[in-house]
Amino acid sequence: MVLDAGTGKAVAEYLEPSDIVLECACGTGAITECIAPKCRKLVATDFATGMLRQASKKCRKFENILFRRADITNIKCKDARFDKVVAGNVIHLLPEPEKALAELERVVKPGGKIIIPTYINMTKATAGLGVKFVELLGADFKKQFDLETYKSFFEDMGYKNVEYRVVDGRMPCAVAVIQRKDQRH
Repeated sequence: MVLDAGTGKAVAEYLEPSDIVLECACGTGAITECIAPKCRKLVATDFATGMLRQASKKCRKFENILFRRADITNIKCKDARFDKVVAGNVIHLLPEPEKALAELERVVKPGGKIIIPTYINMTKATAGLGVKFVELLGADFKKQFDLETYKSFFEDMGYKNVEYRVVDGRMPCAVAVIQRKDQRH
């Protein structure tokens, strides 16, 4: 999918050099190549092996990335394994996003962050144009968000203290950052 570098750079700002990071739905590696230099170790996953091949090729200069095939709704790893978890531009494609959020919360350490950048429509005039373009590339949108409906989406799932940041570009993204508490809700 087409992604502005600004989104990857925005996500990278939330990472620390000592972090072990899980990236779900890494796609072609647009965010991966921005976050790899900012963390100690990165496990980049995608459900599609073709995407993993492209991301691996794009990011071959980094020695701290492990590429794995994984299902965001059933991540095969221990609880509380990662300092940060990134799921870029995937939540709107899932038929059951609550399953993915539960898994992301399960695998991030208490006090860790779940970082979820997602395409949004900025204005009614352009609403749907960017989505139609991305759908032509093969994406199947289950949900479309503007900033307010994106905030409502997380509130409806029980997340109250979410930090939001909008990254403008050809395809504007809202980055939601959820800090995991000591106990899951």
